[in-house]
Formats: sequence, C-alpha cells, structure tokens
Amino acid sequence: MQIIDTDEKLINFCNVLEKQDFITVDSEFIREHCYYPKLCLLQVAYNEDCAVIDPLANIDLSPFFDILQNQKIVKVFHSGRQDIEIFYNLSGKTPKNVFDTQIAAMVCGFAENIGYSNLVRDIMHIDIDKSQRLTDWSIRPLDEAQLKYAVCDVTYLVDCYKYLREYMQTNNRQDWIKEEIITLCDEHGYCINPDEVWLKIKHTAHSPQFLAALKYLASWREKRAQKFNTPRSSILKDEVLLNIASTFPKSLSELKTVRNLKSEVINGRLGEEIIEALQEASHNPMPSEICRADRKQHHSVPNHEQSLMEILKLLLKIKSQEAGVIAKLVADDEDLRYIVLNQPQNTKTMQSWRYDIFGKFAEQICKGKLSITYNPKKKVIEVK
Repeated sequence: MQIIDTDEKLINFCNVLEKQDFITVDSEFIREHCYYPKLCLLQVAYNEDCAVIDPLANIDLSPFFDILQNQKIVKVFHSGRQDIEIFYNLSGKTPKNVFDTQIAAMVCGFAENIGYSNLVRDIMHIDIDKSQRLTDWSIRPLDEAQLKYAVCDVTYLVDCYKYLREYMQTNNRQDWIKEEIITLCDEHGYCINPDEVWLKIKHTAHSPQFLAALKYLASWREKRAQKFNTPRSSILKDEVLLNIASTFPKSLSELKTVRNLKSEVINGRLGEEIIEALQEASHNPMPSEICRADRKQHHSVPNHEQSLMEILKLLLKIKSQEAGVIAKLVADDEDLRYIVLNQPQNTKTMQSWRYDIFGKFAEQICKGKLSITYNPKKKVIEVK
C-alpha cells in the first residue's frame, strides 16, 4: 500500500494507473457541517497494488482527475453517487467509463442496493472489520488501523468487479446497466438549480401564493448555503420554511408571528433576506399550470384497477426471480402505474431487456391473455 501525500508521488502513481484496464475508487469525506462534502481521503486500487491519496496534504489532484476522464480505463465504484458528486464539485466533471458494483449486483441477482461489506461477504466469503467506520477522516495523522480499513474499500472491490463482470459477460447482461450508469454519471444530476429545490420539499398546500413563496424562499436558502458552504438546515429547516410560506409575512413585525422561527433570525440579516425573498415572490406569482402539476405529483390508479396493480406487482416479482435480477431494476411503482393507465410509452419497462423479462408479459396480463396459477404438484407459481 502506498501513501500519496506529495505532488510527485501522485504524478508517479497516476502514470502507473494510466496503464491499467480498470481501477477501483472510493473516498472518505465529511459533510455534517458544510454544504459541499469535504474530501478527506482517496483510495485507489488495481490488480497489483493500492494507495491512499491524502487531499489534505495540499496536493494538486489534477493528475488523478485526468485519470477519471480517461475513457480507456474503467473506474469501478460501489454505490458511487456520493464519490462522483465530490469529483464533480472539485473538477466540474463526472468520471468517464464508470462501473458501479451495487448496480451490477442487482442485475446479477444480489440483494437490492446491497452494501459493500455484504457484497464482499457473498462473493469472497470475507467479513470486513467495521470498527473504523465512524472515524473522523479529517484528523491527522491517520493510524495504521484507519488506513487498512480505508484501503479495504477498494482492494476487495477488485475481485468483486471481476466476478460481476464475468457473470454479466457469461449471461449477456453487459447492456443491462447502461441506462443506470448513464444516469449516475449525468452531470445535470449533480448541478443543483436553486430555483428547482422547492420541488423536493414535501407539503400539502398548493395555492399559487404558497408555492411562489416556497419557491423563492427555497432558492434563497440554497444560494446562501452554497455561498457560505453551510448545510441548508442550519439556515432554516424545511418545517420553518413551510411555516413562512404559509404565513407569507409582509414585514419583520409580521415575521415574528411565524411558528418556530427564532428571534435571532427575525432580528438579524436573515430576517431581512426572508422578507426580500417574499417580496420577490409577490411580484412573480406562480403560473396555474405549475400549480396543477405540483398538485398531481403522482399518477393515481383508480380503485377498480387496484387489483390489476397488485397482479402486476406479483408478475414482476415472479419474472424478476426467474431472470435472477432485482425487481426494482426492472420496474418501479410508477412504471406499473403507467402500464395500468395504458400509458406504456412513458416507462422504460416496455423497452429493451426489461420488455423481454417483464414488459411483454405485463401487456398480455392487461389484455387478459395471460394467467398466473399455482401448480400444487410442482409447488410453483406458473405464468401461462
């Protein structure tokens, strides 16, 4: 195991990585007290060796970012979304030619969203020591136990990747994870638009005034959190944001009537900024079509079609088990709703390999051309 803590060591290491067919990558970070996760450690492995890279040693990570952009090298992650988010924040780009073992494990029949330690246990029959999992990775120096724990996240990943890759090649499933990998590496997924943050806040009110207030308050909070690199909840929690949007105060005196809003917020700069955001909202009312879209966030299934929905869920479970793939990867509840509502063009389930496994059978069920029965002699459920 190498310890990379100088620019020269990183350049030399990256020169070696450049010759590899694949590398495994993981990171350790903290995000409790900041908006952007703080990268504290990078772990990288390949067939012959592994290394931990110390970003806190004030080294230039550009050579490693170049490796991440190298299309010839497969970058292997396990549940890599948070790692990729960090690389995007630091370099402005997501890695190229990515393989995620958690996604691959689902098309190979492992548990849904299987954790790394469980995957290692299932494939390699090794139990990983988790005693260092609560380490504060920003503290230096790191001791031998911490470094050994950190590097395990990439060394065992080498053999896990080889196993999953071989299984997928043998069973012609290489293309089954393409859509998920494309989504995982889509840079738009890591570029947060403050004007759209309000859409992720759960609420039950849908008046134009409320939605306009919520949109501008959420946008203000997000921009402030980004500017000062602080968690959005440390500025205002969602609950308080919703209370302000519901009350829609026009002045600081009216702001005092909002439930759960602290006096230091009202009397400080935050109070003034809240009123400014609400004034902007009052001059930019929410269009009625957006209000309607917000009101109907999910396509509901009529009561008389609920039984068909349950039959499709059962069919999905049966067909997924037969194919040895996790059902969630084939279809989710929203996909099934579209099928029940006769809008199959809106779901990925009716395309490509998913159609062969499940979609075509779902079509037949909906047309009354397929049945699900229990064979008591064979003690199996049959679809015919």
